[in-house]
Amino acid sequence: MIELRTPAEIEQMRPAGRFVAEVLTRLTAAAGVGVNLLELDALAHDLIRDRGAESCYIDYHPSFGAMPFGKVLCTSVNDAVLHGLPFDYALRDGDLLSLDFAASVDGWVADSAVSLVVGTPSEQDLALIDTATRALDAGIAAAQPGARIGDISAAIAAVAHADGLSVNTDFGGHGVGRTMHGDPHVPNDGRAGRGYPLKPGLVIAIEPWFLQSTDQLYTDRDGWTLRSADGSRGAHMEHTIAVTEDGPLVLTQR
Repeated sequence: MIELRTPAEIEQMRPAGRFVAEVLTRLTAAAGVGVNLLELDALAHDLIRDRGAESCYIDYHPSFGAMPFGKVLCTSVNDAVLHGLPFDYALRDGDLLSLDFAASVDGWVADSAVSLVVGTPSEQDLALIDTATRALDAGIAAAQPGARIGDISAAIAAVAHADGLSVNTDFGGHGVGRTMHGDPHVPNDGRAGRGYPLKPGLVIAIEPWFLQSTDQLYTDRDGWTLRSADGSRGAHMEHTIAVTEDGPLVLTQR
């Protein structure tokens, strides 16, 4: 069921958005060569506890997950792009790292993701991150009252296709509110003018993610991490936004 939020409820969601943004900023600053993925997860856990927030991930067990996630942060490295389960791995120079974090504050959820290169970046990785960033910006700009979900999807895909990337629509954006994942689904490719109408009060996560040379995924043996079928690297960017009478409001702006 798609729920629309009142202006007062959107105001109540702002603290969750600010907290998620602040955590990702802290994690991005902490990520460096030699830092273990479990250290990043522990830092996120500490920040959740200090804020009195609740993790959206630790007990999360959807049909596509082998077991409850068990961590509070997704850490996807290099050929991993989504749902990266933190494990005992020290980041290396040149790693492409995607961090995805969602938390509940006072009963309201926000969800956001960012990709970065640890240490010395390659031009190819920077270009992939730039494509995902511009696609996110395009998707947000398309989230205008009176438009449709397909307008967001088409705007994201146009950026990807212009840069020669293919798009997977199995995983994409989603409704956000009292829970992390809700309706509507916001695919990263679609036809403009189609789909659910964007009405003031709709709160969604927009999250383009791309792989360098494929759109196919497989699930790692850990039962969670999604990796590219050909070993190419991935980038993932995400913001939680509210559709308002004045246009899109980014709740997780960093």
